[in-house]
Amino acid sequence: MTRIAPSFTRGAQRCSLCFLGGVVSLVLAACPARSHRSSQGQLWEEFSGEKAFVHVQRLVDLGPRPPGSEAIEKSRAYIDNQLRLAGWQVARQAFRDDTPRGKVDFVNLIARFPAPGSTAPSFLLCSHYDTKTFQTIRFVGANDGGSSTGLLLELARVLGRDPNLAAKIELVFFDGEEAYETFSQTDGLYGSRYFARQLAENKTAKQFRGGILFDMVGDRSLDITLAPDSPAQIAHDIFASADVLKRRNYFSYFDREITDDHTPLNAIGIPTIDVIDFDFAWWHTADDTIDKVSAESLQIVGAVATYYLTEFAFK
Repeated sequence: MTRIAPSFTRGAQRCSLCFLGGVVSLVLAACPARSHRSSQGQLWEEFSGEKAFVHVQRLVDLGPRPPGSEAIEKSRAYIDNQLRLAGWQVARQAFRDDTPRGKVDFVNLIARFPAPGSTAPSFLLCSHYDTKTFQTIRFVGANDGGSSTGLLLELARVLGRDPNLAAKIELVFFDGEEAYETFSQTDGLYGSRYFARQLAENKTAKQFRGGILFDMVGDRSLDITLAPDSPAQIAHDIFASADVLKRRNYFSYFDREITDDHTPLNAIGIPTIDVIDFDFAWWHTADDTIDKVSAESLQIVGAVATYYLTEFAFK
């Protein structure tokens, strides 16, 4: 995936834990209000990094997946099928937008879990599934585009085991996250900007109490780097979830703001955190391949996210 912030460079060093030491010191395990269980046990214990990794491999096998390509259409078909198999209903949000390469067709995939009554989702889980367009290299985006999509598909399977919880969540797979040239108000984040604009125009943004965006979460050397301007309560609870599962050492803060698909959502009043590992040496290179991704890293992020969703998100 691609993300850039003002004055941001790829080589920027991550801040030390003391950057927000006062906040971090408060992030200790909280006593959960209640536990969500499926017929097989605690929900977060059911997340499978191996299953998530299989999804990543299937996407990478399709090759580069830039917007408008045959490969991204095959990706959509795969994502759609996996979601339906897990019990989700999928809608396509198609639109055309101007880009530095002319007009391009994009498609966001939006999934909801059927629920009795009038339950409406109130929390967003998001990923982008496109890969950056390159003319000179073969970019398959195993981590940048693939890892978060594979993780979100596995989350869909796990959440489907608790229909009451799943019904509170909307899954969104954004197209066109990557900029063709440089991130700006008119280049990059095409899918999330359109999605947010539709919520704003339809006056439905207030329906959502918050959200999580996943991006580059499969690095073998995992180091999740939350932006310092992350929504404070969500960041606190993510850290607390990681602490309970004894995975706190994999989560810290970055030293600068990050522009990503969470940015348009925050702009319309939906507090959304970017769960991202920006300390990735192969970012936007031909070496962002499947060997750089591990099932263990996907397991860590997926379990922490599931714990957060079951124990904190809807308090």
